[in-house]
Amino acid sequence: MMSPQDIIEKITSAADYDDCIVIVESKTQANLRWASSTLTTNGVIATQKITVVAFVAVEGGMATGSVTRTSVAESEIIDIAKAAGIAARAAGKADDAAELKRDFASGDWKAEHIPTGPDVFSGIAPELGETFRRSQYDQIELFGYAEHTHDTTWVGSKGGLRLRFDQPDGRVEMTGKSHGRSRSTWEGRATRDFKNLSISEIDLEIRTRLEWQGRKLELAAGRYDTVAPAGSVADLYAYLGWFTGAKDAFEGRSVFSERGQAGKTRVGETFAKLPINIYSDPHYKGLECSPIVVSGLSSSMSSVFDNGQSAPRNDLFKDGKLASLTQTRATSILTSLPYTPAGGNIIVDLPGAKGDLNSLIADVKDGLLLTTLWYIRTVDPTTMLLTGLTRDGVYKIKDGEVIGAVNNFRWNESPVELLNRIKAASATSITQPREWAGDVARAAAPAVIFEQFNMSTVSPGS
Repeated sequence: MMSPQDIIEKITSAADYDDCIVIVESKTQANLRWASSTLTTNGVIATQKITVVAFVAVEGGMATGSVTRTSVAESEIIDIAKAAGIAARAAGKADDAAELKRDFASGDWKAEHIPTGPDVFSGIAPELGETFRRSQYDQIELFGYAEHTHDTTWVGSKGGLRLRFDQPDGRVEMTGKSHGRSRSTWEGRATRDFKNLSISEIDLEIRTRLEWQGRKLELAAGRYDTVAPAGSVADLYAYLGWFTGAKDAFEGRSVFSERGQAGKTRVGETFAKLPINIYSDPHYKGLECSPIVVSGLSSSMSSVFDNGQSAPRNDLFKDGKLASLTQTRATSILTSLPYTPAGGNIIVDLPGAKGDLNSLIADVKDGLLLTTLWYIRTVDPTTMLLTGLTRDGVYKIKDGEVIGAVNNFRWNESPVELLNRIKAASATSITQPREWAGDVARAAAPAVIFEQFNMSTVSPGS
């Protein structure tokens, strides 16, 4: 079997056009899964993806096209190089063309992929087994999984790119059910290596919430001051990754478009009454990710021509103001805004904020506490209005204490409009989104109090 480095060298050598970028991603994933407090499956999965991007000079500019395979035999090298060239010529002149990065190296190019495996769980396995035993004794059923991935990416080109980056990611998600499954709650944690993760802390959170559900209260739909845990905040603001395209805003198709003024964006406008920061940073401790752009496909927010460019910290919101929008080098010329590529993580913070979820609960006189937001969907992209459901526990807060569980709701809110209704925030911590667990692997956020969060209708879901 050819190594990723050999695949890149052979395909770029076979490419008979102006330039060729080859991206090879080797990923291994180890997992544990359990149901009814009993381990059910475990294993390791290995995958590989090869993307070939062709750059072909055409009349008036440069065309580009790409093809992706899960494996490439040596006998297929010429065919895949040719297929990418055909795709480029069929696409015609690219509107995101920019000068390609050349003769640039980063990372240990020659090293092999270091696979993850079951040993990554050795620190939590005994604690997990003890948690299962206690839950069975107390008639609590635990469902969930632990997952760890190690993804190695190589990027090479005819023009001399030789880039390599290793990305570890991990998480635990656990649902607890009790009293004949009439009570249910969820807890999730993110980790890079499982060395800083406590199963007993997860178990304690689950037990506390199941106990809260011992008292049931019926509550009508309406607007309530609502405490959202960090994971729910990350789920809401993950949407900025899809809605902050500068090109979309410049063309009037975004919540960040200046209304009534063609070709204007809302960069510089204040959106939050508190000095909230929302940004990506490849060097954020515990959420480290690639500091270099890797793109196998062009879109309004990314470009294959930007492969190898630097992806530094990008402040989307700074001190409550919209500071930038995500874009390519090509769209930066169109919008006259700086080149600001998408980052590989998202961080939300309020400078100087202290405390945690419990300290926010103590500050609420009359309101609600969420566990998670679920089935989030876009209603109106021009306002970033979202809808979704609450799940696995919504709780009534009275005079700073949780006094019982209420019914679930459907909610309708815009995370952008909500920025101005953040009443308070805790310290920021690394968190695990639930809705976007498979898409947003690296997030840090505070718990927050949203003023008058819109619980639009009562939901019969649990």
